[in-house]
Amino acid sequence: MMTQDVEAIMRDMGQAARTAAHTLAKLGADSKCRALHASAKSIRAAAPAILAANERDMLGAKNKGLSASFLDRLMLDNTRIFAMADGVDAVAKLDDPVGQTDMEWTPPNGLNISRVRTPLGVIGMIYESRPNVTADAGAICLKAGNAVILRGGADGFHSSMAIAHAFRTGLQSEGLPKDAVQLVPDTDRAAVGMMLGGLDGAIDLIIPRGGKSLIARVQADARVPVLSHLEGLCHVYVHKNADADMARAIVVNAKMRRTGICGSAETLLIDQACAAKLLPLIAQDLHASGCVLRGDGRARTLFADMEAATEDDWRTEYLDAILSVRVVDGLDEAMAHIGRYGSNHTDSIVTDNEDAATRFLRDVDSAIVLHNASTQYADGGEFGFGAEIGIATGKLHARGPVGAAQLTSYHYVVRGRGHIRP
Repeated sequence: MMTQDVEAIMRDMGQAARTAAHTLAKLGADSKCRALHASAKSIRAAAPAILAANERDMLGAKNKGLSASFLDRLMLDNTRIFAMADGVDAVAKLDDPVGQTDMEWTPPNGLNISRVRTPLGVIGMIYESRPNVTADAGAICLKAGNAVILRGGADGFHSSMAIAHAFRTGLQSEGLPKDAVQLVPDTDRAAVGMMLGGLDGAIDLIIPRGGKSLIARVQADARVPVLSHLEGLCHVYVHKNADADMARAIVVNAKMRRTGICGSAETLLIDQACAAKLLPLIAQDLHASGCVLRGDGRARTLFADMEAATEDDWRTEYLDAILSVRVVDGLDEAMAHIGRYGSNHTDSIVTDNEDAATRFLRDVDSAIVLHNASTQYADGGEFGFGAEIGIATGKLHARGPVGAAQLTSYHYVVRGRGHIRP
């Protein structure tokens, strides 16, 4: 049961966020831009404090015996901290989505009608091991004129608190309300329950970012709209007309560049027509990079140093140096596999055949589909969004990388000249 103190804290945070959201909605683009640059500067200045906090979190995570991939997501160093600050600066430089006119028209009745972007209000963000999400979410929500209440994972609590403190210091230095970005100062899980309940109407949207259990709880218990980021069960399909060198480079990068991110490939599908020649080369590349392979019968025939894949492997987001491998009888079977086992996140085809690429890009029902490119490009920064706070895999409101523009709604502005309806 939540203690009275934590319950009171959460309700106060909701009220403070709502007040801050009213202020943010009226701010011009320049004010938000200056505040974000100030927060980026503050994060860089706070690097020693953030590193000390992260060292404390890393020690706790290691003592718990958490996986290497989890530790990689949790770990911060100077390079990652400065990259985090650079991301905030990049968001600051983006076009401000608030007030932008998406459409404008005049129907036969003579009214001038336009659809104009508006902030959503207050966003609740619940995330797990990545403390950098604290800065990414704060920056993107602020750019879109929204206040945000953040609830990070317990294992990264001290890191997230240090980042949030630096971010809020930057906001205050430019005269913005520090409560535009708040982090729940308690690891009590009941705080999540209050956020899912909407904090007495204070929260307009919940965004979860984490594993299946977190997403399932949010979807089951939320009483406010949810923008879901589901698991990244990503595929690379090597078509029979793929360039061999390109295929080898893309597969290794898609799997091994960073294995712990949602855009990391988890399954390789390779065409039977080119598998005998190409799969051993790709498998050797992966094996040399430290990747464990789990294949179907045909794949194991072509590369002996491969474990047998089970049905569960096709459904597993490893977030580790493990890759499932299946030989398929062409494009239709590859797309059928993705349709059955994929998570509608990110899938790529490697081919020089434009007709095959066109069919794949049209018919694979994922938020991001790629041709001749690594799945590791599933990233808001790479899309030019500055940063993102997740890859939305649903189909309503936003899909794919969620940046500032995706955290706005719109209203219709109607201008008349004394119009009355007959």
